Amino acid sequence: MITELIPRAVDDVLNRAAADWLGWDGAPVNRDGNVWTPHKAIRRVADHLLDHLAEIDCRLAGLPTIPDEWHGRTVTTHADFARFTEIDLDEARSRLTRLAACYRARLQHIDEQALDDKPADGAWSLREVVEHVANVTYYARMLEKAG
Repeated sequence: MITELIPRAVDDVLNRAAADWLGWDGAPVNRDGNVWTPHKAIRRVADHLLDHLAEIDCRLAGLPTIPDEWHGRTVTTHADFARFTEIDLDEARSRLTRLAACYRARLQHIDEQALDDKPADGAWSLREVVEHVANVTYYARMLEKAG
């Protein structure tokens, strides 16, 4: 069900964070042409969720979308290198689960036709946007050690 795609993805990210990132050794992971740390992965998940939630809300309201101006995954900030602690995990859990709840609330009232309507400008349908956003697990998977 489409209303559960984002909550499941967020659960996956948070489960990875709880299982593997609290003991992070401070060494960034170089993968897919970028440097990855726990804080960067959480930041990218939150940014991605927020960006596309704003897109969905604007489209449903009949307003033009505001293009994102994130630097994206190519930027790693000094703050991204901080230790990842239990408090950080708790903050991430609060932030990400609330964003997931916003997606669930927003999507539960959209009928199937509206989910699949393609905008005249060729943009993704709302269903395609949600399926894309559900891939935020990508950011968490970047921290997996090569094995």
